[in-house]
Amino acid sequence: MALEDTPNKPEFVEIGFEAGVPTTLNGTAYPLSELIKTLNALAGKHGVGRIDHVENRLVGIKSREVYECPAAMTLITAHKELEDLTLVKEVAHFKPMIEQKLTELIYNGLWFSPLKQALNAFLQETQKNVTGTVRVKLFKGHAIVEGRKSEYSLYDEKLATYTAQDEFNHDAAVGFISLFGLPTKVYSQVNQKKVEA
Repeated sequence: MALEDTPNKPEFVEIGFEAGVPTTLNGTAYPLSELIKTLNALAGKHGVGRIDHVENRLVGIKSREVYECPAAMTLITAHKELEDLTLVKEVAHFKPMIEQKLTELIYNGLWFSPLKQALNAFLQETQKNVTGTVRVKLFKGHAIVEGRKSEYSLYDEKLATYTAQDEFNHDAAVGFISLFGLPTKVYSQVNQKKVEA
C-alpha cells in the first residue's frame, strides 16, 4: 500500500514469542501461518514491509527486486528487540554473521547443505531464552518497537542507570579502562616513536 493511502493514526500490536517463534498476536494464540496472515493484513494496511533494492544474484548479475513483506519485517524487528533483551553480548554480536551466511546459502539454493544444517543448530541454541512479548507501533511504513518484556531479560535497571545508585562498584571501572586501553596505548607509543624517528 502506498504510504499516502495508509491510516493517519498508528496501530499497536503485541507479539508473543516462545523460544524465538512467534506464537501470539495481541494475546491470541495462532498457528504460525495464521499469525503471519493476520499480521500481514495489519502491518500491510500501514505500509510496513515495502522493499525496493538491487541485489546480487548467485552468478554476480545485479537484479532489482521489489517485495512487500509486512509480517516478515514486523516480526524481524520485534524478534531482534527480544534477542537484544535476552542474549548475552557475545552471542548477540556474533549471530548476525551466522544469519548473513545462512541467508546466502538459502538464496543460492543450498537449503539441504551440511553447512546450513550446522548453522541452524547454532541458531536454535541461541533461541532457548528468546521468549516474551514485544509491543510494536505500525505507522506510515514503520514498525517501531515501543516495549519489550521477558522472564529471561538480562536488563537490570540497577546496573544500567549510570548513577550513584548503581549496584556495581564504579571504582572498578578505573582499573578496567586502564587495562582495556593498554594495547591501544602501547600501539600508539610504538608508532609515535616511528613517526618521530
